[in-house]
Amino acid sequence: MTGLDAPLDDCLPEVPPGTGITLRHLAEHTSGLPRLPPGDTGTTADPYIGFTEDSLSELLSGLDRLATGQPGVSEYSNLGYAILGRALTEASGRTYQQLVDEHVLAPLGLAAGDITANPPHDRRLVASTLLGRPRPTWTLTGPILSAGGLWSTPRILAAAVVGLLVERRLGPPAPTWQRAQSVLWHNGATHGASAIAVAHDDGRWLVLHRLSSNARRTDRMAIKALRSSGPITGS
Repeated sequence: MTGLDAPLDDCLPEVPPGTGITLRHLAEHTSGLPRLPPGDTGTTADPYIGFTEDSLSELLSGLDRLATGQPGVSEYSNLGYAILGRALTEASGRTYQQLVDEHVLAPLGLAAGDITANPPHDRRLVASTLLGRPRPTWTLTGPILSAGGLWSTPRILAAAVVGLLVERRLGPPAPTWQRAQSVLWHNGATHGASAIAVAHDDGRWLVLHRLSSNARRTDRMAIKALRSSGPITGS
């Protein structure tokens, strides 16, 4: 079987047979896997610094004992997306950055590297301490990269959202986008930053980025702004 319904153990040799997890389960956050990698993978200040490719390989070999629920149960899982990223790179023989460049950025008319795991340090906008010093950022360049380790500018992110959700240049939106009433949305937060992208069925859209890890406030601000431009319930 190929495509999203391919069993994970067909894609990654480390995964024991019989888990029942497919690529679709990983993409839709219905794999039954926990939200975060178990074990000592980092610190409060940098929760993924110890989550290496070897760490992920070890988890994959015991994946049948790791699930906290049955496939089909909805539970947001960064671990699931780390595994999905491994499956995609293994199947294609390409790096995750190459896959993003070729299959997402190019069809959207964006340049390779416009959304990247390794922007120049002098181009990184990060939150500051009370003394005005840059706050350290999380280490997201390992296997957790595919769960949200890419950087871009607000303008490029906005162009990607329009291409994906409004113009739909790549077809129907990917399963990871969440739906609530008449909008598709996704949010995220790291240490010192949060963002949300929202697209209404009528073509309105919004991208909000804040140098604050208070994601709930960021979400509320985005919904308030969208509501101020018109109703967000479908008719």
